[in-house]
Amino acid sequence: VQLQASGGGLVQSGGSLRLSCAASGITASRYTLAWYRQAPGKQRELVASISNPGATIYVDSVKGRFTISRDNAKRTVDLQMNSLKPEDTAVYYCNWKDRYTGKMSWGQGTLVTVSS
Repeated sequence: VQLQASGGGLVQSGGSLRLSCAASGITASRYTLAWYRQAPGKQRELVASISNPGATIYVDSVKGRFTISRDNAKRTVDLQMNSLKPEDTAVYYCNWKDRYTGKMSWGQGTLVTVSS
């Protein structure tokens, strides 16, 4: 699976960003999709995941602010991030997990920086 993530950048506290991750060469419906993040000096953590057909899970710190969505036809997973806080600063990684084989694929990471 080849993944291409985009949408990171610098934003002020309270602002919004939308991350997107596109895949190629796969059937999207067999994958559980997720976004993880890793802040400096911290372990990578799950931010949000979405199954097929669309059950979602969010880490408590982003509930009500972030929304994960998927488009199987376009082979994309997006993360809409609103009301951003400085503690959301991290490198964000998309993750595609094959529901049948368990194999996980990672995007290259996109940096989100939230200034106070």
